[in-house]
This record gives sequence, structure tokens and C-alpha cells, in this order.
Amino acid sequence: MRNLKRAALCAALCVGLNGVAHAQSNAAGSIYGTVEPGSTVVISRSDTGFRREIQADASGRYRVPSLPVGEYEVTVTRGGQAIGSRSVQVLLGGGADVSFARASDNVQDFAAVTVTGTAASYIDVSNTDTRVVFTAEDLRRIAVGNNIEAVAMLTPGVVAADSRYTNASGAPVQSFGGSAASENATYINGYPVTNPLTNLGRTTLPFNGISQYQAFIGGYGAEFGRATGGVENIITQRGTNEWNGGLSVTWTPESLRADQRNIYYPLNGTENDGLLYQNLAAQTDDQILYGGYVSGPIVKDKLFFYASAEFTDRERETYSARGSNQYYERDYEVPRWLAKVDWHITDDHLLELTAVSDVTKQTAIFQPYNYNTNQIDWDAEPAGYEWEDGGELYIGRYTGYLTDNLTLSALYGRQKQDHIENLVGYDPSVVYVSDARNIPNQVQHGQFPQIAFPDAFDETEGGRLDLDWQLGNHGLRLGYDRIDSTSRAGEQTSGPGYRWLYESVGPGAANDTIPGSGGASGPGGNGDYVVRYIYANGGTFEVKQYAYYFEDRWQINDRWLLSLGVRNENFENYNADGIIYVEQKNQWAPRIGATWDVHGDSSLKVFANVGRYHLAMPNNVARRGAAGSLYTQEYFAFTGIDPTTGEPLGLTALGDGPHSSNNEFGQAPNPLTVAAKDIDSHYQDEFAIGFEKALGDKHIFGARYIYRDLKSAIDDMCDYRPAYAWAIRNGYSEDIATEIGDSLAHCRLFNPGEDNTFVLDDADGNLYEVPLTAGELRFPKLKRSYQGIDLFLERPFDGTWYYKLDYTFSRNYGNAEGQLKSDVGQTDVSMTMDWDHPELMEHANGYLPNDRRHYVKAYGFYQMNPEWRFSATMSVHSGRPNNCTGVYNGPSLDVSDEFRDVVEYKGPYYRYCNGEPSSRGSAGRLPWTGKLDLGVAWSPAFLDHKLMVGFDVFNVTDSQPVQSIIEYGEIGAAGNPYHSTQRPISYQAPRTGRLTVRYDF
Repeated sequence: MRNLKRAALCAALCVGLNGVAHAQSNAAGSIYGTVEPGSTVVISRSDTGFRREIQADASGRYRVPSLPVGEYEVTVTRGGQAIGSRSVQVLLGGGADVSFARASDNVQDFAAVTVTGTAASYIDVSNTDTRVVFTAEDLRRIAVGNNIEAVAMLTPGVVAADSRYTNASGAPVQSFGGSAASENATYINGYPVTNPLTNLGRTTLPFNGISQYQAFIGGYGAEFGRATGGVENIITQRGTNEWNGGLSVTWTPESLRADQRNIYYPLNGTENDGLLYQNLAAQTDDQILYGGYVSGPIVKDKLFFYASAEFTDRERETYSARGSNQYYERDYEVPRWLAKVDWHITDDHLLELTAVSDVTKQTAIFQPYNYNTNQIDWDAEPAGYEWEDGGELYIGRYTGYLTDNLTLSALYGRQKQDHIENLVGYDPSVVYVSDARNIPNQVQHGQFPQIAFPDAFDETEGGRLDLDWQLGNHGLRLGYDRIDSTSRAGEQTSGPGYRWLYESVGPGAANDTIPGSGGASGPGGNGDYVVRYIYANGGTFEVKQYAYYFEDRWQINDRWLLSLGVRNENFENYNADGIIYVEQKNQWAPRIGATWDVHGDSSLKVFANVGRYHLAMPNNVARRGAAGSLYTQEYFAFTGIDPTTGEPLGLTALGDGPHSSNNEFGQAPNPLTVAAKDIDSHYQDEFAIGFEKALGDKHIFGARYIYRDLKSAIDDMCDYRPAYAWAIRNGYSEDIATEIGDSLAHCRLFNPGEDNTFVLDDADGNLYEVPLTAGELRFPKLKRSYQGIDLFLERPFDGTWYYKLDYTFSRNYGNAEGQLKSDVGQTDVSMTMDWDHPELMEHANGYLPNDRRHYVKAYGFYQMNPEWRFSATMSVHSGRPNNCTGVYNGPSLDVSDEFRDVVEYKGPYYRYCNGEPSSRGSAGRLPWTGKLDLGVAWSPAFLDHKLMVGFDVFNVTDSQPVQSIIEYGEIGAAGNPYHSTQRPISYQAPRTGRLTVRYDF
């Protein structure tokens, strides 16, 4: 009988949604449940004095949305008599079910039942999406790096992007669910902080200032948009009535760091075979981080503050690759701070103000380094850079509980980041010289190939308005959000405005046309020639994005929740003259999700969702495609090299003057001609289904299947032929047809694999509307699909143990990665070389760069006693696909017509290798990568556990497999080996040790 009563009580208390619909929030959570009809529910926090009192409806349902994350006390009274109370933690974007027994639940001795404690299901049946949430306590206990990027890597379905993609501080970025690394969105306290110039990376904050970190890996609702990868939410710490503070020191010394593997030229039959390419083993890295925080009440129960700061001092010695031949002394200073004020104007009106500063300062001084003698030239005049990247972020947020069923929230934010570069030892009269020939003693002179705009910056401004209305079984949510971003960016060739590059076609093709030169003939002899490069590009650009959405979370019955949402996205991209060059209006994105609480007790949840997600182009697209750009190469034979300056002597022109493969001669394009008319944005459709099940009272097991299909992308094409053919078919003269074709060859934005209509101009500025079918453009249909099966087993923390094990089996297949091209580390977002000419897309189908077939992630900790804690984090994954690209050798070479000489049939970017087709991913895979991190922490009892001394070892086994390689299989001509074919670009970081001392008071 006792067991029967206990089971009945649990069924009453742990019921999942009990008829209460829950709406998610990007900066808060909610509490909901069922009680005896007519009861009063009080939601309170003793540490802030927050208190909300609401009445349950006629069915006994109640719900309190938009609650700041944290610990709450839920108390239920009826007729002045307390029925029960329970403490519960509200997680970001989650719903906490706090239900109490009712007379109608037929629980014996109901009148004597008083519920207290924290017992509740760990399965949140109120969400239809897939997410992970880490609290500040989780991040302290797990062996993980003190940065957002390391935390993101704990998320299932997330892989490290190509090592050449980093944020401003040099931290790597991630790929979520098979998407390119530029397709993610990050929020701090509800405000978007993704890099507005390239969408690569995000603003960060003091690590101790994170209260909760949330990552969506699919299925997020209509409230979110502008991401086809993942969405990260970060909520900062806040003050309370209790005074708190702490100091910490984290030291990662060079003495506890293993040597990095050196990079060598591979054995390719060239003169560079086996030579040291980059001296990584001699590099040093010593880092120390000082942190502190303080929080407390300004006015008890009304006004609170929190302030946190950290300062990183990092010193490194590095060596550039052979050819650049530099030894660097690098000093990093990273001051970050966070300040937050919370004002409880009344219990029904809350105001919070947040300020974040994220700045990275770097000084890099370098000396010449001789790879043959392993000597640094200390007598040479030092040169270098002084960088300062970053700025401040300010956010204001208001939450108003207007009635028991109506909540309004409003947010406004602004951010400004400056990018300052000062050159140490820069002489504008010095010409930069480099060498790409297969010779051991390559020529190098000068320090700075390019110089950046001195007044570069990024700025964003925006806000949002959200209204939450509980109407019976319907949780209605509607809102509007907007974000405007401005970027000033650009660079130009250093010195007198040009630089020299020595190259060679080899003696076997010494008299042939130089690939990619626009018709320049080879120099004869040994095939060596020199190229004069000129490059200049930049300006100030804007992107404006706004959306409105509506969502109905309909609680059909006690066990079924249906979420019906729709979002309308609008994008406007402006050029340097403030004129729109791409505009996409009324892009409807439906979002549908459902959850089924199978047993009605939150022990088994089945969920599914389907939706569409759009993504705008960042500001960098205007810089490359809508601004005036000068990018030319001029080819010469030479008779000698000046031993002092490295400049060529005895020049003889090999072509007809400067050549630009994309016709970039400095002219700013007419904004009407930059992109195809009515161009669709980058968007993706997604479907997911899964379940979560409680295994006893200690474990949760779950599985999810997700399918993502990229339906449309934006890239640029630079092919003369389709427009020329259209003009000839329509009766235009040869001269006009050539000018129209030249206009399209200036690289116009379009939707790959679709029909596109271009507006093109001739030499006199006359405009022509040129409709071209997908068949006439000759590109294949765009294809990128991701399928993933995620399995997890989790043991929630019971005071002693916590662990989670994730396994992901995935397939990322198609002919384009998305906005980026990791094959070559290209950072020209939405302007990759993939779609420049149809020949580049031949044999392009295959496994994409972010494909990792198998991925295992595990992390957890063991609290042996109040003094000692042990932690571990492990990851093992299969390698990325490998490619062999080279010189074009496809069917177009057999076409004998006027188009044959238009396309640049140069290597090494085509999917042909050694004269044969080489499909994407057909060259095998890189090796498996594995990493084990271990940690131990001691909190002595004689200091009331306020002191913590921790020691972590990352990559305990010092495993350093290759992460990415040079995929060019040949250069210049079919079968002509490239000295760096299959050369590693990066290895996994070596073993490092980290010592942390922290005192909280």
C-alpha cells in the first residue's frame, strides 16, 4: 500500500506538462505546472527578493515565463493554508515543471501531503528542439578550456572547422551539424554578437562571468533566425542580496607544454623533398590569466550589481614557414571585463543593464630566420605589428509581467569594435618579394605583403520586442527583432603598391602558355618567371536585418504539445556608397515541433521538429563583390635577381600587360549588376526526430536523427561565356556581346544551380537584362546534405557522480560546403572559387570537409568528498575527407569554339589529378584524432572549501595527428608535382598543463 501511494504521488508530482504550454526564450526560462484549482502559486528568490504571486486557472494550471535563470522557491497555498513548496533551478530556454498533488489525483491522505525538496524529472518535455545547457558550476567541474570555443566542442554534432578559420583572438571556430563555420549565431544576454564582417567567430567575455551556456543543434523555434548551423546563447552572472567575490590565477606554463610536431615538405620528387617547412618544435608558449569578480546588493531586494574581469598575459616565440623566413616574438594582452546591474523596479517590472569589453592586444616583432642554418639574424633591423582588436558591448533589457498571463520583454544593444594595426619598422619604399619555386633557397625580402586600413571597425546596433500571452491551452508568442551592422575594412599592397612573386612552369612546359595568365607565354629555359602583383580593395559597408515571428505552443492534452511557428526574415546589403545591392524580403520560415510525454510522468519523451532557416550575407561580401577592387598580375621573364632587394633584373614582358582573372581593375560595379535579380538568400530545411528516456532514477538515454538540406546558397560566378552566347543568340554585335560577357566575368553573385537573371552593362554603361537558365550556366544543382544519428547516455549529478557519453554517426555529402571553402581555407564568405566556372564543379560530388563519420565525446567528474574532485574529458573522431586537385583535363578542352580560351584552365583547383578525374573526398581520409583531458581539484576543509587548487592536463597522451593538409596534387601542368602536395597545415595541439588557484569569499 505504501508503494502504491508513493507511485500515485509521483504520478501527480512529476507529470510532464499537465496541460501547460511553454514558450522558449533566448535569455530566460520558465516555471509551470498544475495545482489544485483556485490555489495561489508564489514564485520567489530569497537571494534577490523577487516574488511573483499568480492564481491557477480553473483547471489548476499556472505558468510564469521570462524568468531570469537561477534557483527559485515555488510555494502553493489554498485558503490560506500551505499545500507544499519546492526548490527548482530554471535553465536558459528551458521549462521547469513544478506540479503538486490535487484532490482529483486520488492520492490517499491528500490533506496530509506537503511536498518539499528538489526531486523532479531531468527530462524537459516542454521543448521540441535539441539543445545542451552548461551552468557555471558545470564549467568549473569539467576539464575544459576557459573559452567558449572549448565548451562548444562538447556539444554533439559539433566538429572543429578547418584550422585556418579563427576569430580575432586566434581561437578556432566550429561547424555545427555539417554547416560551414560562418553559419552560426551567438548571443550574449539575448543580443547577437557574431562577427559582422565575416560571420566567423564571436565576441566573448570573462569566463567566470558565464552563468549558463546553451547550444542549439537543431529545431530551434521561430524566435531565432539568421543561422543555418548552430545557435549559442550565453547568459551572464548577476548580483544578489549576498555579497560574493573571488580571485583566481590560471597558469599554463611553457615548462608543462610538450613540443609541437614540425612540418616538413613531403617526398614529391622536387628539390624541396624532406626539407623542414616550419619549425614548430622550437616554438614556446607561456600564458597566465588573472581573474576576479565581486557582486552584491546596491539596494537590498531592489538593485544589484555584478562585475568580473580577467587579464591574460601570453608570451610566444614562433617561426614562420620557409619562404617567409621569420622568427617572431609575440606578446598578447587580453583585458576583458563584464559589468551588470539588475533593478527590480517592482516584482512585475525588471530592468537589467549589461556592459562587456572584449579586447585583444598583440605585439609581434620579427627578425629574419635562415632555415638552412637554423640561425636568427639578430643584426637585422627588427620589424613587426601592433594589433588591437575589440571594443565594448552594451545591452539593456526590460521584462514586464503585465498580467498573470501577459509578459512583455524589450531589448536594445550596441557594440563597437575597432581594428587597429600599427606597423613597426615599416618602410613604404621597400618592395615585398616572395618565392613559390621548387628550390631550397627561395628569395624573400621585405616584411609586409599587405597593409590594412588604419581605421577599420565593426559596429552593430539592434533590439527586439517579444510578447508572451497564455491563452488557455495556447502559449502565444510574437515578436520583432532587428540588427544593423556596419563594417569598415580593406587592405592594399604594401610599399610602392606592388610586390613580386617568383614562379615556374618547369622546363617541361617552359614555352607553353602560363596557366591563369590571360595568355602570357612561357619564358623558355628553365621555366622561371616573375609576377608583379597589385591589390587594393575596401570601404564601409552595411547589412540590415529584421524579422517578425509568431508562435503558438498548443497543449493539445496532458501528454501532447504542438508548436506551430512562422518567422519572416528580411535582409538588405549595402555597398560603400550606401546603396542596396542585394535585398531579400518576406522570406517565410515555418517551424513546427511536437513532443509526446509517453507515460505522462516525464520518464519518456518523443519529439520531432521541422523547419526552414535563412542566413544573410555578411559585410565582407560587399568588400569583395560590390566595392571597387584592383587585383592584377603582370608576367615577366628575368635575367637576374638583385642580391640586396630581391627584385628581378632584366625584365621582359611575357603578356599584354596587367591581367585580372576576375576583371578586377579598380572599377566599382553598378549596384544593379552586382547580383542576379530577385536572388534568393542562403537557406536550409531541417527535420529531426528523437527520444529521451529515464533509465531507473540515475540515468537518461536518448537518441536523435537529424536531416539538413541546403536548398539555396549565394556565391559568385565569373564566367564570360553564358552572357556572350546569350548576346549572340539575341542578335547583338560581336563587340557588344564581348562587353556583356566581360560584365559577367566581373564575378556576379547568383544562386548556384538555378535559373538566374543578370543585369549587365557594356563599356558605355548601358544595362542589359540577361536571363540564363541553369542549363545555359552549365553548373550542377547545389547539393549539401547532413544526416546525423546522435546517441547519448547521461548520469545527472547526484552529489558524487556526473558523466555524459555522446556518439554521433553522420554523413555530410554534396558538392559545396556552403558559405566557405575549407579545401583551401578560403575566407571569402559567399564568394568562394567553387562556382567561378562550371569546370571547377566537375566531379565535385562527395564527402564535404566537415564530414566526420564517427565522433565520440565523453566528459564527467567524480566528487570523492567535499575536498577532492576528479574530472575527465575525452573525444575521438574519424578524419576529414582528403582530396587531390590539380590542372583541368576535362571535356571542355576538346571543344573547338570561341569559348575555349576564356576559362582559366589553371591548377591546382580543379578536380583532376595526374590527368584523371578526382572526385571530392576520393583521396581517402586523414587519420583518426583522439584526445584525453584529466583534472583534479582540491578544496580544503580548513578554509571552508572556499579555496580551490586545480591541475588539468590537456591531451594527456600528447597525440598530435594531422588536422588538415594541402590538397593540391599538381601545379602548372598535369603530372607536374607541387612541392607541398599533402603537406600538413596543422597538427592537434600538444600536451599542456594548467594550474588554477581560486578563492571565493
